[in-house]
Amino acid sequence: MTLKIPAELRNHWELISSGTVDLLPADELLAKLKRSRAEKRPLRVKMGADPSAPDLHVGHTVPIRKLRQFQDLGHTVVFIIGDFTARIGDPSGKSDTRKRLTREEVDANAKTYLDQIFKILLPERTEVVYNSSWLDPLTFVQIIELASKYTVARMLERDDFAKRYASQTPIHIHEFLYPLIQGYDSVAVRADIEIGGTDQKFNLLVGRELQRESGQEPQAILTLPLLVGLDGVNKMSKSLGNYIGITEPAREIFGKAMSIPDNLMETYLVLALGMPEARAKDEVAKVAKGELHPRDLKARLARELAALYHSREAAEAAEAEFNRMFREKEAPDEIEEVAFRMEKDTLWVIKAMVDAGLAKSNREARKFLEQGSVTINGEKASDPDKELAPGEYLFKVGKRRFLRIRLTGPR
Repeated sequence: MTLKIPAELRNHWELISSGTVDLLPADELLAKLKRSRAEKRPLRVKMGADPSAPDLHVGHTVPIRKLRQFQDLGHTVVFIIGDFTARIGDPSGKSDTRKRLTREEVDANAKTYLDQIFKILLPERTEVVYNSSWLDPLTFVQIIELASKYTVARMLERDDFAKRYASQTPIHIHEFLYPLIQGYDSVAVRADIEIGGTDQKFNLLVGRELQRESGQEPQAILTLPLLVGLDGVNKMSKSLGNYIGITEPAREIFGKAMSIPDNLMETYLVLALGMPEARAKDEVAKVAKGELHPRDLKARLARELAALYHSREAAEAAEAEFNRMFREKEAPDEIEEVAFRMEKDTLWVIKAMVDAGLAKSNREARKFLEQGSVTINGEKASDPDKELAPGEYLFKVGKRRFLRIRLTGPR
């Protein structure tokens, strides 16, 4: 079906649909936008986040940026802190049962979320609610009634559940409850629209069904792709180390962004910065035509990311430091320092690296040295048997890790 977008909503539709995978159902979403405009009533755009970890990375911000676009169009964001659902554990995309968090862990993580989301969202157009406020009071009879809305067969339509069932990997009953509880959140806040990653599509559709059963107009849903990490292969993840943390220093954000693979530039411009798809394609096309150097486009992305989560001044300082370090081969202005008193007249270089935190183990330190990733006082260090005398040493490991180590001899 081809939608006829009214002229007055074309810019809105282009912004809302940019970077999305699913708009379901698109005609219902358009109808909601038309009615909102006619009635001058902002839509309620829902997103839930389980505080399963204390810090967010850029991959987490993709749907949050889409929420901000709705706010810029005058709509209201309902941001749900899933302090109840986090204690269950979202099974989406998981090949086994997810670890359940304690109430204390959830509460500690939730406190950090608000500071982080308001780096993007407008507080005056955001309602923050905790789903424990309506889920904790549910009686067992009400939970049974909720469970009666869906069949096991419907639950097994989910790809992750289907794979686990086929491989005889355990699926616990509480995991079946998760999509129902997330869907019930939509009923509780009377959501017009819900946003989530593609891995949340099933849960978002459950919300539509439960709203319909409750006599509400079903929400429209928007899904967004999962952002590929710095390795260019896997989705961004702290456990894989391919992430950009939004609470990291500006120089780390800038430096990591400069390592984004060239073929992902358009994706990052759209998903990480919220740039309209047409404009992002134009920028990438300039690179392909030789009108724009890929490094310059990447530097613009890195600068905007650092400014978004810190400040314009911090971003410019991070870029200047990056240029000094990697174009002029200079060390940064501020370098962390550690000092050790040696037990003998010399100190094994591998022990120095591990004790200083430059490597997690002797094995990792040896690997860094043998790969040529280490310089000491500006000279390549590759000998894992090297011994250091008392003195001051400037270590550089990889592209961005600098540390000054001061060694003093034994008493």
